[in-house]
Amino acid sequence: MERIIRAPICTFVGHVDHGKSSILDKIRGTAVTKSEAGGITQQISSSFISIAVIKKICSDLLGLFKKELIIPGLLLIDTPGHAAFSNLRKRGGNLADIAIVVIDINEGIMPQTKEAIEILRNYKTPFLIALNKIDLIPGWDSNTEVGLLNNLNRQSQSAINSLDYKLYEIVGKLYELYVLNSERFDRVEDFTKKVVLIPCSAKTGEGIPELLMFIAGISQKYLEDALKIEVTGPGEGTILEVKEEKGLGTTVDVIIYNGTIHVNDNIVIGTLGNPIVTKIRSIFIPEKGSLKALKEISAAAGVKVTAQDIKDAIAGMPLKVANKDTDSVINEIKKEVSEVLIETDKEGVVVKADSLGSLEALVYMLKNEGIKIKKASIGSINKKDISDASIEINPLNKVIIGFNVELLENTDKIRIIISNIIYRLIEDLQKWQSEEQKRLESKELETLVRPCKIKILPNCIFRQSNPAIVGVEVLGGLLRVGTPVRKENESLTNVKSIQLEKESVNEANQGQQVAISLPHITVGRQITENDILYSDIPEEDFKRIKNLRKNLNDMELTILKEIAEIKRKDNPVWGI
Repeated sequence: MERIIRAPICTFVGHVDHGKSSILDKIRGTAVTKSEAGGITQQISSSFISIAVIKKICSDLLGLFKKELIIPGLLLIDTPGHAAFSNLRKRGGNLADIAIVVIDINEGIMPQTKEAIEILRNYKTPFLIALNKIDLIPGWDSNTEVGLLNNLNRQSQSAINSLDYKLYEIVGKLYELYVLNSERFDRVEDFTKKVVLIPCSAKTGEGIPELLMFIAGISQKYLEDALKIEVTGPGEGTILEVKEEKGLGTTVDVIIYNGTIHVNDNIVIGTLGNPIVTKIRSIFIPEKGSLKALKEISAAAGVKVTAQDIKDAIAGMPLKVANKDTDSVINEIKKEVSEVLIETDKEGVVVKADSLGSLEALVYMLKNEGIKIKKASIGSINKKDISDASIEINPLNKVIIGFNVELLENTDKIRIIISNIIYRLIEDLQKWQSEEQKRLESKELETLVRPCKIKILPNCIFRQSNPAIVGVEVLGGLLRVGTPVRKENESLTNVKSIQLEKESVNEANQGQQVAISLPHITVGRQITENDILYSDIPEEDFKRIKNLRKNLNDMELTILKEIAEIKRKDNPVWGI
């Protein structure tokens, strides 16, 4: 069977508002301007740009790669965003052959940039970086007639210095975060050792030819074997989206990356249960604002497919033609899905996402942060998820993380965090867990005898006994009603009540002077003016407080140490 080179599949990722869609729009606009008929075609969730148009746009740059460009063109994914990118998956990694990480050169690396690079590295997807918005660099003089390098050379020294400063800030950050070596495109000698940085502007079009040239050249140079397909072989693809279309019913948007699909082909689609086995009723691509029906289409392509019984199809799942040996394809699909289903821990948070690809990406990021996952699945947050989260023993795991999903059932039993940005989900989870940990520890500390040190003030003996009432200053820690107190050499009694400025209070803090009542002791016998008293912490309380010591201030820690030293005079292993 003849093997030919297909168009590389290229996807754009990056932080919100850094210009992913704008760069795609500019590439498409440039391609339309330079195009002959059929040179650029819109497909479902993608645009195909022919090699003839790329060569026209990049005519002055063709010598950069010594080899003739033989790829048929580029399939650019139109729906930038982590959900779409994550759903571009296939066995063993990501369906995108190459990715463009878009960074606003003026803002630098932002949280979603980090997230995108981490997912790309996890999928082992090669990428280059578009440094967008160079037109906003102070003093920059835009010119689209002379090519990026020529335009760089005609800038003022201050604009060149600003560009280099911002570019090398990003170079430094990439190395610091990922030990990635990177360099401006014209200074790279070995593309296998350095990530290419291409300054550009989606607004003016500067750098767009260079970006296209490097996408095409690097794809062909390093991915040629991976791009070879059996064009007449059975089609294979990945579902990007499942949609209800008026007049068509349920449809699936699919990126075909291998072989050819035809109307009436038998296909197998992966699900979380048994795969769907059905037949293609129709294949569409967009044309002039409506859908154009096709009889067949070969890789690489983005198409809309209709078929029976596909309501349970899920974004991110594989689709394969199975005209022969359907059982074998079903087993292949089952194996592929089982390989990517998430390994979970015995305890942890519950994770929900809108698609398999998103779920994989979210779980990967959570595990990178050391967050345990008890259950990970696709779909809206339902009663069963809430039940699973609420029976967690660790209160910090009583939480559901939802990526781009709906909440079907409200509850106040557990915490539910929903977002369509992965890094925000993780930030919100970590913030909640930190605050909840503090709240729980503060609550536990309320049940324990806290470290406290007080001094009986001179001339402040208000009653000698039954109960003794004395004025004290809190030298450190927290004095509460009920706190047992001791002198260095003996246990005394409990604080029965506390008065601050003739008002009864439940506690007194460091620096406050209060009157306290002490039953069962007599001033002049067990205590006297200027005596130093400590809270008489039980050994079990002391051990628990040690585990909560990050909630104590420096003075409390000092007093805790003094109390331990006092106790260990009688018992050297007390509290150990």
